[in-house]
Amino acid sequence: MDEILVIDYGSQYTQLLARKIREIGVYSRVDIPQKAYPTNKTVGIILSGGPQSVYSPDAIDMPIWLLSSKIPILGICYGMQLLIQKFGGKVLRGNVFEYGMTKVNLLEDPIFSGLPKTVKVWMSHGDSVEKIPKNFSEIAKSEAGITAAIRSNNEKIYAFQFHPEVFHTEHGTEMIRYFVTQVCKAKQNWKMGDYADLAVKKVRKSLGNSKVIGAISGGVDSAVAATIIARAIGENLQCVFIDNGLLRKEDEAVPEKLQMLGMKIKRIDASEIFLERLKGVTDPEQKRKIIGKTFIEVFEKEAKLFGAEYLLQGTIYSDVIESAAASTTSAKIKSHHNVGGLPEKMNLKLVEPLRELFKDEVRNLGKLLGLPQELLDRHPFPGPGLAVRIIGEVTKERVDILKRVDDVYIQTLKKVGEYLKIWQAFSVLLPIKSVGVKGDERFYGYVVALRAVNSSEGMTASWYPMPHDILREISSKITDQIPEIGRVVYDVSDKPPATIEWE
Repeated sequence: MDEILVIDYGSQYTQLLARKIREIGVYSRVDIPQKAYPTNKTVGIILSGGPQSVYSPDAIDMPIWLLSSKIPILGICYGMQLLIQKFGGKVLRGNVFEYGMTKVNLLEDPIFSGLPKTVKVWMSHGDSVEKIPKNFSEIAKSEAGITAAIRSNNEKIYAFQFHPEVFHTEHGTEMIRYFVTQVCKAKQNWKMGDYADLAVKKVRKSLGNSKVIGAISGGVDSAVAATIIARAIGENLQCVFIDNGLLRKEDEAVPEKLQMLGMKIKRIDASEIFLERLKGVTDPEQKRKIIGKTFIEVFEKEAKLFGAEYLLQGTIYSDVIESAAASTTSAKIKSHHNVGGLPEKMNLKLVEPLRELFKDEVRNLGKLLGLPQELLDRHPFPGPGLAVRIIGEVTKERVDILKRVDDVYIQTLKKVGEYLKIWQAFSVLLPIKSVGVKGDERFYGYVVALRAVNSSEGMTASWYPMPHDILREISSKITDQIPEIGRVVYDVSDKPPATIEWE
């Protein structure tokens, strides 16, 4: 298959860019600048954005082979500024900053064919173009008068100061499609089924006869990952479901459901040790690291019994990028227990077949692999479980309260037919109590926040406009059925600036 090589300079959107290319029907491969190299199948190269300035002392350069290559190139944000410098132009150190939605005027160019003259795009830069290199032309300018896009006169090199890969950029997909299919002439012959076949073959080749312990949470990611590994190594996979005391009510029947898929599942109740270690801990990063370390200890014990040297995890790309584990230049947002929350030293090697995919891609892959729709439709659930939905100290009492609240919330959404319209819905227990009235008496009860968002990949999200009659029903049920709760609020924050989870 033809491929587009994406060189990652640390942008949080790099894999989103790779995914856009896959959606177009072309295989994409991501690598860091120090290791990136084209193959005889590489028909195009994209330089991603990144958090650095080209003027930083430790600024990452482009591979030395790139300028002599005849392969078409697209530079985005930091990638554009690198190209400007290398071809003799000049980048101005940040005097005018552009962040967020910006209007851009598109000039005449084939890559903008059929698009409006003015579009809204997503900007995220401090440095900007002062001088365009020779043999290049400006093809877009922002409303602040800053160069927003350039193209080489031979039409082999394009560069955008904005991010065409993010949802917020209008017609960004059309721009990427033109570059990939018209400039690079890539054949659109890649599909998600190819990823499954490649993943199985890659795992089979790399693991051989080695044994693997599979971390199963009951979520989509771990189930799809386990299915791929099971197809690759069969009986050499032992799945382990750890009840850490921080699960939702709907998770309790997960082992039985997965066993129906033919997987070997061992259930372990480790709730006491997890809750004991979380006593007095309020910092969310510390919670994640404690949970990650404890998970590994339990898995290492089981791996020793099974004779396994590998640990399977359902890590997906949004986990990786938020934990700043995708590259050496990514900015950390928060540690995920299965990425940044892992201990530095452990006796198991990791197997993560979904590491390059987003949530919606994982669901599509699961469907191709034959997983039941009931499992694929489950809302995302964080690895640390309810611990990061309890603000402040995690106690057995608070876990029990939140578990009941969340069950009322989710079951009501399912009953009224709203659940499948929402990408993720959950409850958050706040560390405060407010005054209320129950049975003509004054009392102080916990405050719980309801959250519901829509997204496709988890990198950005918009709050869900829940119908007021449904919110009223949910709120009434929670305060009626759970006496500890005195007040219910609804979160109307997008990502960004908020994250989806509260911690």
